[in-house]
Amino acid sequence: MRGLKVFNVLFFLTASAFFCYPSPALAETSNRVVAIVNDEVITLYELNGRMKELTGLDPAELRLRDEKKYLETRRSILNRLIEDRLTLDKIRQLGVKVTPQQVDSAIERIKKNNGLTQEDLIAGLKKGGMTYDSYRDKIKVQIERMELINFAVKSKIIIREEDITEYYNNHRDEFIVKGKVHLAIIVLKQGGSGSLSSQAEDIIARLKGGEDFGELARKFSKGPGAEDGGDVGFFKTSQIDPKLREIIKKMSPGDISEPIVRPSGIQIVKLIDNQEERVKPIEEVRDAIYQIFYQKEVNKRYSAWIKELTDKAYTKIIF
Repeated sequence: MRGLKVFNVLFFLTASAFFCYPSPALAETSNRVVAIVNDEVITLYELNGRMKELTGLDPAELRLRDEKKYLETRRSILNRLIEDRLTLDKIRQLGVKVTPQQVDSAIERIKKNNGLTQEDLIAGLKKGGMTYDSYRDKIKVQIERMELINFAVKSKIIIREEDITEYYNNHRDEFIVKGKVHLAIIVLKQGGSGSLSSQAEDIIARLKGGEDFGELARKFSKGPGAEDGGDVGFFKTSQIDPKLREIIKKMSPGDISEPIVRPSGIQIVKLIDNQEERVKPIEEVRDAIYQIFYQKEVNKRYSAWIKELTDKAYTKIIF
């Protein structure tokens, strides 16, 4: 499913990035006009700001590294800014409005389609250097673009069911859910009188006698999760060391292992849940696949429409 996640998230971030504007320039040289679009202007400050945003480099540094690449990048980004001006002008003309509730719903769909929690989303944004509020602004602009397409594109977009099925059959590796197990562990370490093996045997006997694993873990365990009854949560099966993985293979949920000798002590493991690796059925991923096709079609139609809009507009580039 990783491919879908990457596609969906990047689509919303990169497509909407076309519509973000830097703050007004302060320096006189930065306020120099580099393009005129109908009755509006684009300044050097805006152009340089967008170049830095999209490349991660200061324009001067980019120019020093590669003059040809700098010129190509500058022209490409200036074209985007021109398209932005035309698009926003059209949004104003048509009175397109997006409510906070629409933004909330869009973000919830993104999380659902990509199997993300709110915490996952915020952590991912933070890693990419973006705040949640900035992300909401970008999603809002993306929805405005979609609304604009609904106004501008008259023919209805149709996604065929057979295309969805074909994509699913050809990309099954994207829909694999890795196997994982939920474990609780009692960890015994040398620290008192008596041998660890005899202590482990005594605990096993008490467990077989019906005593609660969690209570015994709280009393005897010296390892992680002791205060939570030995519960250490879920682990991907592939992350577990081979010895324990082989033991777990022979267990069913609720089973308790025999004492496992480790260099640091002895472990007694309870298998709480075992979720084997599986491929998500098409019913679970149909909406996500639909969005892939829909977004591609929207991009194609949008490109054709923006070209027509650009051809009709007055634009002048000044370098």
